Amino acid sequence: MATLTNLKLVSTLLVFTIFHFESTLQTSSSAAETYIIHMDISAMPKAFSGHHSWYMSMLSSSSKHIYTYTSSIHGFSVILTSSELESLKNSPGYVSSTRDHPLKVHTTHTHQFLGLSSSSGAWPASNYGEGVIIGVVDTGIWPESESFNDQGMTKVPSRWKGKCMYGFRFNSSSCNNKLIGARFYNKGLIASNPKLKIWMNSPRDVSGHGTHTSSIAAGNYVEAASYFGYANGTARGMAPRAHVAMYKAIWTYGVYSSDVLAAIDQALQDGVDILSLSLGMSVEDIFLENDPIAIATFAAMEKGILVVASAGNDGPLYWTLINGAPWLLTVGSATTDRGFEGILTLGNQVQIRFASLYPGNSSTRQNPIVYMDGCGSVTELKKVKFNIIVCKDVLSVSSQIENTVSAEVVGAVFISNSSISESEFYIRSSFPAAFTGLRDGQTIIDYIHNSSNPTASLQFQKTVIGTKPAPKLDSYSSRGPFPSCPSILKPDLLAPGSLVLASWSPISPVAKVRPSRLLFSDFNLISGTSMATPHVAGVAALVKAVHADWSPAAIRSALVTTADSLDNTLGPIKDIANCDLPASPLEMGAGLINPNKALNPGLVYDATADDYIKFLCAMNYTTTQIRIITKSSRNCINRSMDLNYPSFIAFFNNVDSNPNEKAVQVFWRTVTNVGDQGGTIYTAKLQGMEGLKVSVEPKRLKFKEKYEKQSYKLTLEGPKWLEKVVIFGSLTWVNDDGKYVVRSPIVATSLVLESP
Repeated sequence: MATLTNLKLVSTLLVFTIFHFESTLQTSSSAAETYIIHMDISAMPKAFSGHHSWYMSMLSSSSKHIYTYTSSIHGFSVILTSSELESLKNSPGYVSSTRDHPLKVHTTHTHQFLGLSSSSGAWPASNYGEGVIIGVVDTGIWPESESFNDQGMTKVPSRWKGKCMYGFRFNSSSCNNKLIGARFYNKGLIASNPKLKIWMNSPRDVSGHGTHTSSIAAGNYVEAASYFGYANGTARGMAPRAHVAMYKAIWTYGVYSSDVLAAIDQALQDGVDILSLSLGMSVEDIFLENDPIAIATFAAMEKGILVVASAGNDGPLYWTLINGAPWLLTVGSATTDRGFEGILTLGNQVQIRFASLYPGNSSTRQNPIVYMDGCGSVTELKKVKFNIIVCKDVLSVSSQIENTVSAEVVGAVFISNSSISESEFYIRSSFPAAFTGLRDGQTIIDYIHNSSNPTASLQFQKTVIGTKPAPKLDSYSSRGPFPSCPSILKPDLLAPGSLVLASWSPISPVAKVRPSRLLFSDFNLISGTSMATPHVAGVAALVKAVHADWSPAAIRSALVTTADSLDNTLGPIKDIANCDLPASPLEMGAGLINPNKALNPGLVYDATADDYIKFLCAMNYTTTQIRIITKSSRNCINRSMDLNYPSFIAFFNNVDSNPNEKAVQVFWRTVTNVGDQGGTIYTAKLQGMEGLKVSVEPKRLKFKEKYEKQSYKLTLEGPKWLEKVVIFGSLTWVNDDGKYVVRSPIVATSLVLESP
């Protein structure tokens, strides 16, 4: 996967969670006579070397083959007459056919993947987030980007107190009814680096990251957006009618907590409704009062502002999560059902598909292809430089790439048993190259050895939609528990974060092609929890637009308890870093955000500033520490570890206890009926947890009116010493007609935070 760019700074060790990834792929639209044919691959006769050649044997000379599918389905797409289709139905292995209806492909396909539609659901119900103000603390913004045009936008809300701050190549006219505010903060940076000269001393974005995140959250409609032909379509953010305010506190030279605190502080004064933070404190200190993000965002919570923050990009180990303060909504990163590909077509018409983001030109023209084994000699490679070179993983892949680049070969195929074929570092090749596994690699080698005149072509810029299973938890996404507050389950949920297409600064290079030519674009595909976070901020804006009086805790609860724990195959969401085994809530929280369900969750778990303070008291924070966080003097007469949170985590394995003894952990929660006006009854449904006895009392909650509150007790009982590191299940409250399904994840763990 992609490598995180960590900006570790001199004093505060803030980590700027930039990441370059997003899961994105789509099918091209076809004519009405195009069909997708589903096949039973087990029926393939042994005479065929591969399924592609088998499929091709079924087609008449007049049929036009389009794609061969290997992952999403077994089958192919083809243009057929009605009589040809009827004939094909008699072929061995035929399963079904589907007419390939024209599709309207969208750039930020993530909104489609999350179920957002203009015909029903969260978008029309919220009027696309109209009137809500999303503040973003990031690297600045490129105001001329089409994502920030104000066509269709309402006027700036009268409650808005922000401004468009003058700076280098940036003035008040840079803002409009979409981008309603822009400020920049670098005094802390300059104070620590007095000789530093900042050339773009303004809110303008020179790196692209801030433009990217803010357009994901609330970008306006942009037609014909793409990344060099990949993901071509109409771009839009999660809340396309919400307003954006940018607070630039992250610079290419570094980022300091003082500047970040100033940015958040001003955002609270300006009047933002939602705050999106794709940065955080390095896990160096386990006390919340030393975390500037935790401190600043407590004030935001008190003002009724929901703060959405990235979990970090230091996965897949446990205890790597940042931004886990209980008043935050912490977001992990997932893939979508979209992927980007290239196609290697051999001279025998067998096609090998591979992940690729190569931005250069491609051609169907066949070139000679030659197998060079390890590709260890630049001199030998130069002798066949006008061929497509095939290299097997004898040397390191990076060495082979260097050699082929030096030899200036036409193109290359790299075969490896490692995960290079899925690594973003490699698929962003600077020259025409395919990265394949051993199975496809052997098909290529066999063809070369068995052909008197082996040829091949390399094509790129293919986008495929509908891959399964999706989503998956991506490997870089940081995992809980949060060291500073392990008794709250984090992350809260997942959102699309891998290879997300969104707007970019046109002066920041997005790719390089051979020999050393930099490429620029108005859109870019990058990955990380930085990209996942504004997805959630945008969806939160939709909820805020419908429920203006809901607290940050209520909005968070609505998003968490309606998240999807299943993927598009209706199986558990998988963890890429753990061999595609089911992800636990310590890795994915409650699951993938579901915008349409979040608008009407039925029940919410609400919490106030006093509830958080009682929780800090129960964690044995001193009066001084609590004052640092809350900016007020509070005594600790009332203490409670039962923060009214929409999830549960229990720690077992007390090393000083008898492992044969039983441990009992009890949780108290209160839910508020925000659903039906009249009476309604909810019944508890528990998903079992191996080796533990889980119970809830009462098992039914009766509500007579809207906004009524009811409390319940959840009990976990089991051995003091768990055999497994993580055991997980869930508690779901379902009303009698099944209209509302309110799900909370439960984790029991034996994890222990080791001393540094």
